[in-house]
Amino acid sequence: MTLTYAELCAGYGGLGRAIEQFFGAELAWYSEFDPAPSKIMAAHWPDAPNLGDMTLIDWATVPRVDILYGGTPCQDLSHAGRRRGMTEGTRSNLWVAMREAIATIQPQHVIWENVRGAYSATADSGLEHCPGCMGSDGSGSDTVPPLRALARVLGDLSDLGYDARWEGLRASDVGAPHHRFRVFIHATRRLPAHTSST
Repeated sequence: MTLTYAELCAGYGGLGRAIEQFFGAELAWYSEFDPAPSKIMAAHWPDAPNLGDMTLIDWATVPRVDILYGGTPCQDLSHAGRRRGMTEGTRSNLWVAMREAIATIQPQHVIWENVRGAYSATADSGLEHCPGCMGSDGSGSDTVPPLRALARVLGDLSDLGYDARWEGLRASDVGAPHHRFRVFIHATRRLPAHTSST
């Protein structure tokens, strides 16, 4: 049986090609609101519908997929940006919409990709039982290191029932003539714990 996948913040579909090659999967649908990449996606995958802005999608109504991929916006994590982090009101906080998609669709595999800044950019999280408990409250008065974007994504995935591995790779590691470092998370849904009948 052929696996299916979907892309959020699809861009031009570069990682989708890798998913197709590695998993032998077929694109079922994607979410991209920017007109230019949407045209590229439509040209390469004319049979896959574009669901548009991911913040407006009712995840309960979309076809289920085996693999969900997202490269959520990096502008607020990148060292080239303002470093506002993965916090309320930032573009990088579109991770929240992807998290909701994962919670509803419950794919077997989740793949998330982002820039090196995910290691160091700050983040907010519903994982905290009180503001600043897992990291800085932003006042500069505490000595606890702040919650980082990568840790937030990993924590959310764990909370949703996924085990994850992550790896940082440079494009030059796979033969490109430039570095362009990216961090990749591959998460798989945990199987329910086996209970003994004795």
